Amino acid sequence: MSLQGTKAVGTWIFDLDNTLYPASCRLFDQVQVRIRQYIQDNLGLTEPEALALQKRYFQEHMTTLRGLIVNDGIDPHHFLDFVHDIDLSGLDANPALDAAIAALPGRKVIFTNGSVPHAERVMKKVGIGRHFEAIFDIVASDFVPKPDIGVYRRLCETQRIDAAAAVMIDDMPRNLAPAHELGMTTVLVKTDDEWAGPAGDPTFIHHVTEDLAGFLAPFGTATAKKGNIQ
Repeated sequence: MSLQGTKAVGTWIFDLDNTLYPASCRLFDQVQVRIRQYIQDNLGLTEPEALALQKRYFQEHMTTLRGLIVNDGIDPHHFLDFVHDIDLSGLDANPALDAAIAALPGRKVIFTNGSVPHAERVMKKVGIGRHFEAIFDIVASDFVPKPDIGVYRRLCETQRIDAAAAVMIDDMPRNLAPAHELGMTTVLVKTDDEWAGPAGDPTFIHHVTEDLAGFLAPFGTATAKKGNIQ
């Protein structure tokens, strides 16, 4: 099994939500409900009005948070604390994913539109936090979200990532387009979540999987450690 490209993998870049845990556990549904509640409480809107604004900001500004910052002047730290106050009891440890990530050659970094505390709580539940040397979150990007390509450049600069030797894994096709533009190998974790959007342009998605642990496992072998991305 091989990956698109010519270099050995130097860095594996992972999205968090609906990527490092299955979308089927509906964890992110809780976040979406909390976002709507935040809009209702802080902007004085009804639930249908809050849902409409949430979707519009998500489409126009790439995240609802960005829209609320630009248009409504909300405190992003207060927002993040509120929307990530969710029940993680439905999230289980994933020994197969833990083993697959542990065996990967190269560095591992989280790249998320969420927050560091949220990422740390999720990774602790899944049992994979020990593998990642850095979490580049929405605060680190000055609240400019993926898929703004400038954020990807900042990630690469601050984390000393060679894009041509990096693999990016995400559940949203639009988040993989800038990664491809910078020369990264791209992997789409396919879900049925409506927020993920359409399947995406196959020209910028090199690989598609519904089983991340199974997809990663072959690259942790002795052969993969010695080989290049092809």
